[in-house]
Amino acid sequence: MGISSSTAILSLLSFLVLLFSTGSFGATSTTSTSFHDDFLQCLTAYQPNSNIPIPIYTPNNSSYSTIFRSSARNLRYLSPNSTKPQFVIAPTHESHVQAAVVCCRKHGLDIKVRSGGHDVEGQSYVSDAPFILVDLVDYRKVTVDLNDNTAWLQAGVSLGEVYYRISEKSKTLGFPAGLCPTVGVGGHISGGGVGALVRKYGLSADQVIDARIVNVDGKILDKETMGKDLYWAIRGGGAANFGVILSWKIKLVAVPPIVTVATIDRTLEQGATDLVHRWQFIADRLHDDLYLAIIFTVANGSQASREKTVKAQFTIMFLGRIDELLQLMNENFPDLGLKGNDCKEMSWVESHIYLIARGKPLEHLLDRDPINKSFLKIKTDYVKEPISKTGLQGIWKKFMEGEEPSMMWTPLGGVMNEISEFELPYPHRVGNIYNILYVANWRVERDSEKQIDWMRRFYRYMGPYVSKNPRAAYLNYKDLDLGQNKNGVINYSKAKMWGSKYFKGNFERLVKVKSMVDPDNFFKNKQSIPPIKSWGKH
Repeated sequence: MGISSSTAILSLLSFLVLLFSTGSFGATSTTSTSFHDDFLQCLTAYQPNSNIPIPIYTPNNSSYSTIFRSSARNLRYLSPNSTKPQFVIAPTHESHVQAAVVCCRKHGLDIKVRSGGHDVEGQSYVSDAPFILVDLVDYRKVTVDLNDNTAWLQAGVSLGEVYYRISEKSKTLGFPAGLCPTVGVGGHISGGGVGALVRKYGLSADQVIDARIVNVDGKILDKETMGKDLYWAIRGGGAANFGVILSWKIKLVAVPPIVTVATIDRTLEQGATDLVHRWQFIADRLHDDLYLAIIFTVANGSQASREKTVKAQFTIMFLGRIDELLQLMNENFPDLGLKGNDCKEMSWVESHIYLIARGKPLEHLLDRDPINKSFLKIKTDYVKEPISKTGLQGIWKKFMEGEEPSMMWTPLGGVMNEISEFELPYPHRVGNIYNILYVANWRVERDSEKQIDWMRRFYRYMGPYVSKNPRAAYLNYKDLDLGQNKNGVINYSKAKMWGSKYFKGNFERLVKVKSMVDPDNFFKNKQSIPPIKSWGKH
């Protein structure tokens, strides 16, 4: 990578001097002013395109706190005691990311990369060591090509923005990804990507046909130049283990101009246990066009009982019209009692508003930060055998011991049963009926210990009902309780504690890829893939 011209260097240095003239480096910095000067000079010297200044924020810059907090979703990692970056870099060009990687490596800094901020364990924006945060909030262009029904997605774009931009070009194209519109594609796709089209089209990562990534040397690689092993690893193996994802090229999938959506609520008193029990036998076997998930919450019971109850919301998205949906439901799940007036027809993009933010305008999908933040702890499981009614009744009792708990049961099956568990690092394919997401959220920090304790107890209680050997987990719902590296030390046996749960038999191949592309373990977090040379370190 060449050195920039002297004129360009002086121009950028002038920009940086102006940017930093508002104040000195803040108390979060543990290094000297000369170190910071050296780092800034490194950024200047190593960025390939110096005509586009790198947006940099220091702790004393007025925008620093705003941009640092903006995308972070979990208040557990936004406390006054949380570690904060030396700088926040908000790239607008590929060269900004290249410069950040090269200079962090040269100066011994950790690098954290955030696309949407939904890493609930904060691994994309906190570190135990001095670090730089690369926030891709301004790197989020969507380029749709209707000639071949593909799109390039820059890594900082949110799912809501993807859906909205696709809909601007076509009413009959979509993309299989998650329901939450503020999730960033950089992390979502690199962990697999499960959503309402998973039974029809599989994972988000299954639709990737090219990618651009900055490697440990600061070079930009695409599918051809990165090689088949790295290309395999980043699509479901957590791209942050291997480099910095810049953009994904995806295949767009066919959706009808009109889809049908519906939600049906049933409490325990209204027969929810029987319905949930029956759902387990049919949800993964329904027509691939039909997505039927369940969201569980705790609600107030009847006025007569005045006791808490479990509410099960059956959430439907069907790639077709109302009459077709009613026929399928009457044939396969008449017990739910779905009626025509329960259903609404709309475009595919509008269905995301209906299911997540009913009543909001379509432009709500473009809002990257529409929700109040809370303290969060989540876990996940996969279920291979239906849970008995007796088992469900025990689960409801334990579930209601939480303050404001929720669960989402996402059906699998369909095309997921047709794809090998070795095709991509994400292995949870055939044999899994559904995935469970457990959520505990609370509003005040003093409740943290109690809420996390409840979540851990509930997770232990669920052990007999879910997958075993290993008890599988979904990388995009990262959980540090499964094991973690501490104090920067990493070894194979510890990493396998969580690696086997996220990746099953694909973990060893990911280790080999890591060892080839990042043998010194520059890209790391508390649950990262270890290179072979780190095995046996304690």
